[in-house]
Amino acid sequence: MLNTAVSIGSDSSRSLPHYSSFSRPAGPVSLQTAGRALCEAPGTPSGLQFDEEFLETKEQLQKLQDGNHLLFQQVPMVEIDGMKLVQTRSILHYIAEKHHLFGKDLKERTLIDMYVEGTLDLLELIIMHPFLKPDDQQKEVVNMAQKAIIRYFPVFEKVLREHGQRFLVGNQLSLADVILLQTILALEEKIPNILSAFPHLQEFTVKISNIPTIKKFLEPGSKKKPPPDDIYVRTVYNIFMP
Repeated sequence: MLNTAVSIGSDSSRSLPHYSSFSRPAGPVSLQTAGRALCEAPGTPSGLQFDEEFLETKEQLQKLQDGNHLLFQQVPMVEIDGMKLVQTRSILHYIAEKHHLFGKDLKERTLIDMYVEGTLDLLELIIMHPFLKPDDQQKEVVNMAQKAIIRYFPVFEKVLREHGQRFLVGNQLSLADVILLQTILALEEKIPNILSAFPHLQEFTVKISNIPTIKKFLEPGSKKKPPPDDIYVRTVYNIFMP
């Protein structure tokens, strides 16, 4: 879980502050600090576009809490289809189900959920990395690499090899593919050769990245956020520190 300084008001390190706009435009809305958010991932393949506003101050968060906009007084929150969704897993599941990224039956949904949960354990380490002390950041890169190479990537390499499809589950794109791609790309920013021993994952990354809507999202000039910097870290601390 998060360290206390960052977890205040947030349900999980897996998606740092995320809420919706008050302006109620026609499409789905999210409000977040100016960083990466998990809710973007399942919407990307379908071309789902979020209208974004950014949390920048403690006062903005307090206004949302006082106005009863945040169930459990926490972010992330996404406003979509007349609902204000909170809790990261609930948001992911709703968007994935809505856009046919959650399998065709119970067995497929269970596999997708299992793969997503495993991948999120690794992605959580990446998300929290910028909030570590400078002396601990390089050590954590080594730890992330070891966990990816020893615990997580061999699982998905085996799944892809034995499944014989370009997707992790069934014969179509799912939330599991999207979250795994997101995690791989984030790791490659820190460790460019992280997939050197995993040929099936290399092929997977290329193929999923070239799905037209995902490719568009990954191109320069899209809404894809850059890696978190010191300004982002300070902003998050300023919002959530007591």
